[in-house]
Amino acid sequence: MDSQNNCQPTNQSKMDGKWYRELNLNWEGYCQSFQVEEVLHNEKSQYQDVLVFKSKSFGNVLVLDGVVQCTERDEFTYQEMITHIPMNLHPNPQKVLVVGGGDGGVVREVLKYESLKEVVLCEIDEEVINVSKKYLPDMADCLTNPKVNIQVRDGVQFIREHPGHFDVIITDAPDPEGVAAALFEKNYYQDLKNGLKPNGVACCQGETPFLDLDLIQKVLSQCKEVFPNVGYAVGHTPTYISGMMGYIVASPDPDLDLTKPLRTLSEKDIEIMKLKYYSSQIHRAAFVLPNYIQKAVKGVIDT
Repeated sequence: MDSQNNCQPTNQSKMDGKWYRELNLNWEGYCQSFQVEEVLHNEKSQYQDVLVFKSKSFGNVLVLDGVVQCTERDEFTYQEMITHIPMNLHPNPQKVLVVGGGDGGVVREVLKYESLKEVVLCEIDEEVINVSKKYLPDMADCLTNPKVNIQVRDGVQFIREHPGHFDVIITDAPDPEGVAAALFEKNYYQDLKNGLKPNGVACCQGETPFLDLDLIQKVLSQCKEVFPNVGYAVGHTPTYISGMMGYIVASPDPDLDLTKPLRTLSEKDIEIMKLKYYSSQIHRAAFVLPNYIQKAVKGVIDT
């Protein structure tokens, strides 16, 4: 999560004996560690370093370029929020695009909607898909569903080839470094808007506000220059640095209230959909920002 434009790489994550240490020089004096039972996979793909290890208490862990992407134990907290917030802001989501997300977690959640006709997974790094199928089956087994269309290619170019095509676009991107940097720029938000139908909804990974407020202000400002309707929500994911994850939500529809889901999920709905984090109440609450975040984004977006 390099929110500063330093010339030197700031990611210093490494395997330190029996512990994996996720360390970034931008977080002075702070890192998080996972006790490692076994390294399951470790290689450099065409695009990034790909590591999977079995941890002592969080199950299998996927790491890309030194940054923890998901763990078996708490992945649902992130996958449910980044998926069900935008899906419940559209009255009838039929065509959905997931940019990134090769682990399959977002696709799994999207497939829970009966209205869905097709979900396109556009992942540039096929190796992420392959290792997820092998080591994260609870997330990636869904990728064989006939409604899933896997595109191993650049998501930006794919969106440009499909203007006005999607009801919902979800960007499940790593942090804005390397191949993912372009997914946090104004041009990408313009592409997102162009790829959506007039009542469409986009949701993007929005960094960790406790540590990345400057970066969040920047990307929200760029998004607001493109979309007439932008919101910021937060949720709790223990294994993301600082434990809090943000979500950028945007729509071409200026009248859509992003804080209010269009459908209210009953207890039976939640049971059928096997939701462990998201609910209609959580949706509304996620847009109620702590004062320090609200102060930082005030004037950038409406809060």
